[in-house]
Amino acid sequence: MSTQVPRLFAGLVDDAAVFPPGSAALPDAVAAHHRHRAGWYADLVGPLLLPASTLPDLPGLLAPEATLAVGVIGDVPVGRLEAALAEADARLVVRQVEAPVAKRGEDPQPGLADLLKLAERLGGTTVYAEVPLTFGLLGALDALAEARAGGLPVAAKFRTGGLAAELFPTPVELAAVICACRDRELPFKLTAGLHQAIRHRDPETGFTHHGFVNVLAATLAATGGAEVDGVAELLAATDPLRVVEPARSQREAERPLWVGYGSCSISEPLTDLIRLGLVNGGFEE
Repeated sequence: MSTQVPRLFAGLVDDAAVFPPGSAALPDAVAAHHRHRAGWYADLVGPLLLPASTLPDLPGLLAPEATLAVGVIGDVPVGRLEAALAEADARLVVRQVEAPVAKRGEDPQPGLADLLKLAERLGGTTVYAEVPLTFGLLGALDALAEARAGGLPVAAKFRTGGLAAELFPTPVELAAVICACRDRELPFKLTAGLHQAIRHRDPETGFTHHGFVNVLAATLAATGGAEVDGVAELLAATDPLRVVEPARSQREAERPLWVGYGSCSISEPLTDLIRLGLVNGGFEE
């Protein structure tokens, strides 16, 4: 591991270049991901996240002897997702599969049951179930925790932003979810909205975004025994010192519970980490 990327941040940011708001073309995203993998900051970067529907377009973009580590996002029904994975080019190394189990307000259990069955058939690939932060959330987490305790490589995924205000959970809502995962020993991923290190308001949309260093500090506090109110305070903090110091003090430790998140930009989180003194190095893209 590079000494410039502390262990706490290893694999924190999956490369979601093809997803909004970046929406890079697939050839450009693949080429850029290879550059990230060759960069001094490579330890920060997780796999390239790709919609399942794009997998047939990849063979022509790969060198004959090359392999590409990817995370497959289920933008198709579970049956078609399984077929897409089975038909994927052998040069793709599928590190994880992520799929929503319900829309907001729907019962997540039927979709979760289908995804758990898929996880059983995939033979070891980690599967993340995206559960809405609404009706049926705790029951879905119970089911995931039970399946994981039984040896199935599954975990949770939650949305922390999007194109509507209701897709941004409040600090208390997100803190409750983090603590619920901690209580169940259930790892989780996050997606959307984590564009900057520190909590901030986007002047264009008016939406207040969670900061990824806030989430990191909050998760460290939760795994250290803090309850919802204390975790929420860290998520709500806008003073960098409030959240940077907990991360700095533990940056050589392995990151607990929070697997990471997808970002359409690798340079933005890396630049923030450098600016805050949490990662040493320079960056050019």
